Amino acid sequence: MSEIASDIALARTEGAIRRPAFLPAPASVAAAAAWIGLSALVALPPDLGDFGFTRELAIGFAGLGALVLAAGFLRPGEAGPVRRIQGWSPWLIVLAGLLGLWEVATAKRGWLPMPFFPPPQSIVEVFVEDYARLADSVWHSLRLLAGGYALGALAGFTLGVAIGWSRGVGYWVHPVLRFVGPLPATAWLPLAFFVFPSSGAASTFLVALATGFPVTVLTWSGIAGVNKAYYDVARTLGAREDFLILKVAIPAALPHVFVGLFMGLGSSFAVLVVAEMLGVKAGLGWYLQWAQGWAAYANMYAALAVMALACSGLITLLFRVRDRLLSWQKGLVQW
Repeated sequence: MSEIASDIALARTEGAIRRPAFLPAPASVAAAAAWIGLSALVALPPDLGDFGFTRELAIGFAGLGALVLAAGFLRPGEAGPVRRIQGWSPWLIVLAGLLGLWEVATAKRGWLPMPFFPPPQSIVEVFVEDYARLADSVWHSLRLLAGGYALGALAGFTLGVAIGWSRGVGYWVHPVLRFVGPLPATAWLPLAFFVFPSSGAASTFLVALATGFPVTVLTWSGIAGVNKAYYDVARTLGAREDFLILKVAIPAALPHVFVGLFMGLGSSFAVLVVAEMLGVKAGLGWYLQWAQGWAAYANMYAALAVMALACSGLITLLFRVRDRLLSWQKGLVQW
């Protein structure tokens, strides 16, 4: 018995005790039960109104529950994207509960007034029937964001390197940056729409302005904070000034640069939506304003969901780029 007890203790210490192969992960079972129960909640009780896509929504929830349950049978060492669902099981349980509460409060009981609070079926209907306009709005927003963000990031990076490296540039630019930089980009909306020939050009400028300031400040901070010993070693080996900038200062400052890029992405997305709501006749901001004007609140909530997914996806993409470019600094920088 003592040998068995010692083996069990050793297995617990090493994390070697595993569930039997025929049993799924408990968290996955709970998440699957939550989504299957949500499917029954959507399908079985009658709706208060004539909402479309109730049956399709219930089938989708049941399919997601089955997928989560199937993921629970995978062992932790097995590969495959479905296995990642196991780690999200607690969040999936909470999400199923929130969706169930939303369904009961709108479609089943009517606790929240229509049309200000449409049920989940109405949001699905918007994605199915108005996907062309939504996709066109996403395309216009991403195109405008890409142009403004690229210009702002490039200008901010160049200016930040110049300020951090040259005291002469810092002497003249630093006071201007401290005076103009803290102003929100949206404060320049009236002037930008007056100066630039089109609303698209004005919006691009505003997005670039919102991106440029944090990138400039963080790049400048990164360049100025590089260890002077790196420069001394490079000069001892005969490095010229261009080598010191391109091969020493900029690589060492890249973690700060990416912090500025993350901050600039969030600011630029907010400015983009405001600019589209006020002046641009296309994009997610325009779609949001159009839906609000026609009291199409389901379309408005669908646009908000798309905005959240788009911003989250762009941030995830930027994280992937950072991880790839700064893989050689993982031992030096806190990730």
